[in-house]
Amino acid sequence: MNDVQIVEMYRNRNEQAIQATMEQYQRYLMKIAMQILGDEQDAEECVNDTYQAAWNSIPEKNPENLSAYLGKIVRQEAIDRLRERQRLKRQGTEYAASLEELSEVVAGGRTPEQEADTAFLKAAVERFLKTLPGDARVLFLGRYFYFDSLKETAAYCGMSESKAKSMLLRTRRKLKKFLKKEGFDL
Repeated sequence: MNDVQIVEMYRNRNEQAIQATMEQYQRYLMKIAMQILGDEQDAEECVNDTYQAAWNSIPEKNPENLSAYLGKIVRQEAIDRLRERQRLKRQGTEYAASLEELSEVVAGGRTPEQEADTAFLKAAVERFLKTLPGDARVLFLGRYFYFDSLKETAAYCGMSESKAKSMLLRTRRKLKKFLKKEGFDL
């Protein structure tokens, strides 16, 4: 079954949509949740919450790319769950490691002022990513959006870990320079 058919099932409120989504995306969604949470039970709960969120949101959202849509939902569900546990610094997950690497570019925090800037920052990062060559963009997204380990990211990008690490460092430096140029106080 393809994504268009699955989305149409959601729009028609056909309960088989969830089963079709599970069959096609369970492993993908579990991988994202596990990379962030490092706990299989919590990851399974996030994936189940993702199916519920998709059921509630798809009729009006009508996503063009179902895998990206579901990936975004499960990622946010997992991040929210991790924040609830209030153990980010004690977790040895790829999520924590990725955030540590990015901390030199963008500081964390959720004050009202920072919330107001989030949309601008997101748009600036998206513009920056469009300027990157394909391999650098895939590497950056793999490491900092999907929270894949450096080893995994390097492998699917077809490069050594040291090359990937160097490329990520250069990309973070370019991002920092780009964001300063865009007016962000880093």
